[in-house]
Amino acid sequence: MQTDNPNAQQPSQSPLRQTRARLLAMGSAAAILVVGLGAFALLPEAHPTRIADTAKPVQLAANESRATPRMVENSSPFSFADLVERVSPAVVTITSETMTTENDNEDVPDNLPPQFRDFFNQFRGQQQQRPHKAISAGSGFIIDKTGLIVTNNHVVDNGKKITVKLPDGRSFDAKLIGTDPATDIALLRVKSDKPLPTVEFGDDRQLRVGDWVVAVGNPFGLSNSVTAGIVSSIGRDIGAGNYNDFIQIDAPINRGNSGGPTFDLRGQVVGMNSMIFSPSGGSVGIGFAIPATTIHDVVGQLQAHGKVSRGWLGVSIQSVTPDIASSLGIKDAKGALVAEVVAGGPAQKAGFEQGDVITAINGQAVEDNRDLTRKVALVPSGQTATFSVLRQGKPQSLKAEIGTRPEDNKVAMNMPNVPSGPGATGSAMGLGLSALTPDARRTFNLSEKTTGVVITKVDPNSDAAEKGLQPGDVVQRVGGHAVRTPADVQSGVAEAQKGGRKSVLLLVASSQGGSRFVAVDVGT
Repeated sequence: MQTDNPNAQQPSQSPLRQTRARLLAMGSAAAILVVGLGAFALLPEAHPTRIADTAKPVQLAANESRATPRMVENSSPFSFADLVERVSPAVVTITSETMTTENDNEDVPDNLPPQFRDFFNQFRGQQQQRPHKAISAGSGFIIDKTGLIVTNNHVVDNGKKITVKLPDGRSFDAKLIGTDPATDIALLRVKSDKPLPTVEFGDDRQLRVGDWVVAVGNPFGLSNSVTAGIVSSIGRDIGAGNYNDFIQIDAPINRGNSGGPTFDLRGQVVGMNSMIFSPSGGSVGIGFAIPATTIHDVVGQLQAHGKVSRGWLGVSIQSVTPDIASSLGIKDAKGALVAEVVAGGPAQKAGFEQGDVITAINGQAVEDNRDLTRKVALVPSGQTATFSVLRQGKPQSLKAEIGTRPEDNKVAMNMPNVPSGPGATGSAMGLGLSALTPDARRTFNLSEKTTGVVITKVDPNSDAAEKGLQPGDVVQRVGGHAVRTPADVQSGVAEAQKGGRKSVLLLVASSQGGSRFVAVDVGT
């Protein structure tokens, strides 16, 4: 069970590798591929935040010049040359050597379309069964004159030897300070007798769609290549983890640009190039950069502790959709809805319940489930946080001592066994329903600990079908009330209709695992 998180299960692989696997599963249905931008053998395993109180701030050197380059002359674009001249010395080329014995195609599905298979072969190098050296190449940028360098985790992942080369020709062996696979960020250090050129972080929260950005990096091994474009979108969720909302840019970036900086017109780093959408592996003008504020937060913890710790509340959550908000009688479709509470976790100890809508943490409004995940993650373990909660439409305040996110979030959800009562079958909202009799449990392979009313059939033309309900799912609550028989479900629907609501909120234990809330139309 994934907790403090919109997903149902915590993957054992890193978020970016999980994303790749999901996209490969799409096969030829869509000739679009999300890839990392390292130049050679390695594939990668994706709203800005603030540094956690316990993180040691990174000391960044200030650029001597703060003047914004002149960009317009007689209403025409001018030149990026002043900006590039100032920042390029601090953008480096990174190579990482690893030893591998794996077959380069062993995780490529047999049904992968030829154009995808050819791309993977080209990207990952020639197949070899015997132990061999693999080299990945990418980009990075120096953030401290003593030698701190930021890049992507997938550029240096499992690297036995990491080398950093500056544009002036100097080369250094680098030490890996720490990595955070969840955000694909890594921190390196090199030792130099002389102060190194640096760049500094800007505030990506000031970016607007349409703003100019400049990318500098090492595409295809061509060091210090410069491209320019605009911000295409902000806060883009591409399904590559819970802690990154990307900046989408159309400045051309390619393999080898991974870890390279994206600059605003002040020459400040507003993002780090990490991924692209592409049918061929080359740029089609859809690139993604990790926001600078996220990088700054993670780097602060990596520098101070060598790793990143994230706070944990112990809940499974989902966003409040307009349908769910309507069913709950909530005006705004904002906040995070608690689908499950982990037994013995911080949330249970604080008194959280299924169906609670978390609207704020420590006075900061919660927009959706991902926003809550990030905000909780920033609270240091052991610190008490105050949550604003709506329960049955009434505001409450709960205080929880935040824990440390477990490595394994498959925490058992202990539910009491409620015996099924009379009225074994019934129907409502296009659903065939049955009490959890012994026969029903055997038919749908349901545990004795499962409570509620099982769905036996679904009208394909119903709203319930459109919402993804299917036989074997178990309705556990209707309109905030626990149900044990089909009659309880029917009563909940009748109550919603009597109250003038167009939908009723169901808590459903999925036959695929995990629980979620679903707002289903009740008709008139």
